Amino acid sequence: MLVLASQSASRKAMLEAAGVAFEPCPAHVDERALEAGLGNVSPDTVALALAEAKAMAVSREQPGRLVLGSDSLVEVEGQRFDKPASKENAADHLRFFSGRTMRLHSAAALARDGVVVWRHHAVAQLAVRPLSEAFIASYLAAEWPAVAGCVGVFRIEGLGVQLFDAIAGDHFTVLGMPLLAVLGALREQRELAA
Repeated sequence: MLVLASQSASRKAMLEAAGVAFEPCPAHVDERALEAGLGNVSPDTVALALAEAKAMAVSREQPGRLVLGSDSLVEVEGQRFDKPASKENAADHLRFFSGRTMRLHSAAALARDGVVVWRHHAVAQLAVRPLSEAFIASYLAAEWPAVAGCVGVFRIEGLGVQLFDAIAGDHFTVLGMPLLAVLGALREQRELAA
């Protein structure tokens, strides 16, 4: 059975809906320290490194088992954004995103016995509509703290859809994991029937 190195409700829901049997086992990785150690690299490199670190951390504790790690980050005009640290920080993020295009990077990695056996990165582009202060305040009043753990300060399956004028890219990537590629890799690894 697959091990999911995540506590993300969205990633769990995607795997459950796709009929993938898994056991959640959250990874304990200092994401900010790992990111800082990478220096000035591309967002896809950061997302992949974080996904791999999570998969490898858990796979060392689960000998012989296939472990899925995943990570997402947002980039707007060359600036990377992580999960908001507070409600005020979330409002600042939304002000910055207003009227701009958000690039959401989602990565996934599979590891077994501390070795990465597969990795994948995908990008979705989300055009954020101009957001008024009144909208930001009412949005956060309704969605906080649910969006505290969400890069981009949104849940696309909820009120977060109201942030956008247009979305280009895979729906699952927007949800936080490139699921179709993951399913293909699970078939290659014989975790799912071909």
